[in-house]
Amino acid sequence: MSFSGTVKEELAAQISPARHCQLAELAALLLYNGGVCDDGRHLLLDTENEAVAKKCFTLLKKTFNIEAVVQGRQRLFPDDEHERRVVQALHLADGEMGRIVLTNPVNTLLIKSSCCARAYLRGAFLSVGSMSDPRKSYHLEFVCGERAQALQLRETLLEFQIEARIIKRKKYQVVYLKEGAGIVDLLNVMGAHVSLMELENMRILKEMRNSVNRRVNCETANISKTVTAAGRQIEDILLIRDRYGFENLPGNLRQMAEVRLEYPDAALKELGGYLEPNVGKSGVNHRLRRLSEIAEKLRS
Repeated sequence: MSFSGTVKEELAAQISPARHCQLAELAALLLYNGGVCDDGRHLLLDTENEAVAKKCFTLLKKTFNIEAVVQGRQRLFPDDEHERRVVQALHLADGEMGRIVLTNPVNTLLIKSSCCARAYLRGAFLSVGSMSDPRKSYHLEFVCGERAQALQLRETLLEFQIEARIIKRKKYQVVYLKEGAGIVDLLNVMGAHVSLMELENMRILKEMRNSVNRRVNCETANISKTVTAAGRQIEDILLIRDRYGFENLPGNLRQMAEVRLEYPDAALKELGGYLEPNVGKSGVNHRLRRLSEIAEKLRS
């Protein structure tokens, strides 16, 4: 099973203890997974996701004591009275015409509390959410049919200090997150704590791997710079030996030149330990720079 499927499986198993939170989640499930009969007055459940359908039936039973049964695109409720109660409680009908409308956002009265907003986000992710494999990349999104629904999702996420963006993809409005920290926060808000811990473990491993790679690359670059610098220093020293002579150098520079030739691969600090008396890294660098200046004069 994909990581996204694992998250949905965990969320589908959660039932909020409070009825107002159950209503908020049910509203999201029906809004995003619902359909309407041709007459516009009867609600359908239009999903192939068994976990979503089961969650929807469970919430209908707990909130309205309705035994919902659906086969394909058939009516969700056993009779009109049960359906009317649900549509009215979830504010799914047009006030004037009485027709069911699923293109509006969830009614704000249903998600005014923080706990209800969490339940709404859980229902929305179950319905239209997906997530990439975090081992490869961080990307979580909600695919909405309407701009107003996408804006409501983004605003609700912002209430929990989670910043999301909206992009148009063909005929859909996609609300998405691309930061690992934001996705972790959202999993926590929705209550997917097991998936959150798994994601955090993946993030730690990925960060450790990236850190090791950065360190190796840095050390490789430093080694390359050291080798290049050492090669240039040896070239200068050989020029001085052949065209000027070590005997014409001051004692400290002559000793420096001889030590560098003897230890061509040594770092500056290590070279300082071979000098008598020992010299620090800056002192070694200063002497090599003076040798380089002499070599440049000889070249010119």
